[in-house]
Amino acid sequence: MALHGRNVLVDKVDRLGCTPLWKDTGMRESYHDELNATSGRILTMAELVRVAVKDATAALIGADLTTAERVISDDSKVDSLNEEIERRCFDLLARQAPVAGELRTIVAMLRMCYELARMGDLAAHVAKIARLRFPEVAVPPQVADQFVEMSKIADSMIGKAEKTLADRDAEAAESLASEDSKMDDLRRDQFRLLLGDDWTYGVESAVDTALLGRYYERIADHAVAVGSRVIYIVTGEGPAGEDWPSAY
Repeated sequence: MALHGRNVLVDKVDRLGCTPLWKDTGMRESYHDELNATSGRILTMAELVRVAVKDATAALIGADLTTAERVISDDSKVDSLNEEIERRCFDLLARQAPVAGELRTIVAMLRMCYELARMGDLAAHVAKIARLRFPEVAVPPQVADQFVEMSKIADSMIGKAEKTLADRDAEAAESLASEDSKMDDLRRDQFRLLLGDDWTYGVESAVDTALLGRYYERIADHAVAVGSRVIYIVTGEGPAGEDWPSAY
């Protein structure tokens, strides 16, 4: 696929596990090296978030205070990466006038790091509820299995979002929406339990369950949003209803 100037897309995977956006034959080689390196930092950020969601769920289901504290503390690493990626992107915007696919990539990376930072925050919120209710388990047995399943869906979606970015796979990114619908179904099931006559765990537990369900639902939504940024990089088409720069 021919792009602006003498830049061409390549299929090989670099040492970061990310398909380089550009293989240069001209003067912008260092600029595109930085684009590729920044994309690799987003993959690192995504992996940190994926671990955080897994660990937060383990802390929640197992009343594990040590793990909960670690998730809360490690959220600062996600925030630091977010700030680093933002600085890199603004530097890329300022250093040279980005064109066509370059501009799309930088704009999308700025949005991706925001989505991932929010996912990290949500994992920390889950861990904080686990810490608040310690030494008790924060969720009653009636909904524990649902949260395990929610965590599995979230893990799958984050992993898929990560891979779609690494591979620049717009088709796989589009499939994230179907997994998100599974999360929405579980959330509706939880509401039915909370409002049903069989709920015997009190108001406090109901509030915790409702909040936790919302956190997992939002994690899934942010994973879909990351996928939509990949679609924008590859196709130039932004998500419906959002104000994106034109795709040249």
